Amino acid sequence: METLSLFLGGFATVLQPSYLGFALIGCILGTMVGVLPGIGPAAGTAILIPITAVMDPTGSIIMLAAIYYGAMYGGTITSVLINTPGEAASAVTCLDGYQMAKQGRAGPALAVAAIGSFIGGMIATIGLVVLALPLTKLALTFGPPEIFALLIVGLAFVTALANQSMVRAMIAAVLGMLIAQVGIDPIMGTGRYTFGTPELYDGFDIVAVIMGLFGLGEILTNAEARARGVFAHKVSSVYLSREDMKASAAPIARGTLIGFPLGLIPGLGSMIPTFLSYAVEKRLSKTPEKFGTGMIEGVAGPETANNAYANAAMIPLFTLGIPSSPTIAVLMGAFMINGLIPGPSLFIEHSEFVWAVIASLVVGNAILLVLNLPLIPLWVQLLKVPYPILVTIIVVFCIIGVYSLNNSVFDIWVALAFGVAGYLLRKLDIPVAPLVLTLVLTPMIERALRQSLEMSNGNFGIFFERPLALTLLSVALAALLLSSLRVFRKVQADSEI
Repeated sequence: METLSLFLGGFATVLQPSYLGFALIGCILGTMVGVLPGIGPAAGTAILIPITAVMDPTGSIIMLAAIYYGAMYGGTITSVLINTPGEAASAVTCLDGYQMAKQGRAGPALAVAAIGSFIGGMIATIGLVVLALPLTKLALTFGPPEIFALLIVGLAFVTALANQSMVRAMIAAVLGMLIAQVGIDPIMGTGRYTFGTPELYDGFDIVAVIMGLFGLGEILTNAEARARGVFAHKVSSVYLSREDMKASAAPIARGTLIGFPLGLIPGLGSMIPTFLSYAVEKRLSKTPEKFGTGMIEGVAGPETANNAYANAAMIPLFTLGIPSSPTIAVLMGAFMINGLIPGPSLFIEHSEFVWAVIASLVVGNAILLVLNLPLIPLWVQLLKVPYPILVTIIVVFCIIGVYSLNNSVFDIWVALAFGVAGYLLRKLDIPVAPLVLTLVLTPMIERALRQSLEMSNGNFGIFFERPLALTLLSVALAALLLSSLRVFRKVQADSEI
């Protein structure tokens, strides 16, 4: 009861006109950050910290938090409209969202993304209020063995990202693993596959790779086809039909259940919940072969998981002072700039501030929904821009976005090289999604595996002695067995034809 009273007190603070204004400005800036390819929520939040220097601590954190979850939604817009993710977590939305746009259904794709993001964010915020301390204690039980097992579950689901050929999906996954090996060995500190090139010591930047594979690769493919208007189809209604709502309801619920708990675990990153959500929806679908052709479930689930993760990632920050992602680490820096130390003492020493920020998450998500649903017709108008002009704008934004990551011309060459690679992969009918997933997962899997073996002096039994790790590995094994059985049945059915 006391928690509810404090939460309502937070609303009394955040509903003041000045704080509402800060939340609105943060949502607008965040959406703009998400729309611009390559910048991402972490860089966008960091860049905009100086403008909050003249504000009081409550107003500055409210605005920065709104920039954070606004950017998580903004990245969806370019993913759907031009197949270029505004930030890494929106990469998986390209798979079906862009196909929906090509079919004249960009409106429903953006609408379900906005609604799913709102629902996922709201439920995660309620979880922050009700379950913060117990769930954070559970997340702290995740040591390196449990994190390794969880990541293996994600790797096992890579088979669900295969559209037609399992072999091609495995080829893409292996390519992603090999690319992820480039850089400095995390334990030994020696270079791997760098060939003496200093720019490769940190490996390939994931955003530059994604920009190339999805954005530039799609442009090259369309250029070969001499596409004068990829969106020649008439744009249908921007509203969801009854069939769309029915198809999206369960994915939105599952996306929330996937994104919320993963937001509690430090270091996982926002791409993992979105890819896992997509893989789960494809696994549970009665028509998995249609994923990648414009299935609304492939947009609803990942986008909900994305925002549920974003809001849940606030829980370890508030309760334990542990940043769960790079963007949360930036927010933590903003806390400290304002003389606030995140952790349990924050609830005691600055109670009014904490509950005002938590209440602002509800208000901010509502502002995003109200702001973006009416703007969907405006975003859809982008589809009517002549294709040569649109391509030029996309390439310019991609190059600017990639360069702004590290102020590095080398990253531009990386994006261009992977743009050619994306084009070749499309020509060979090799899916891009498994490559991106393994590229993200491999460094974390390697780190968790090595840390686990150091804990056990090289004994692999540590993964079977810890109940949670054993359970997660069993889930991964079951997923692989089910995938193998599905492939066997398909081969058997093809041989009988």
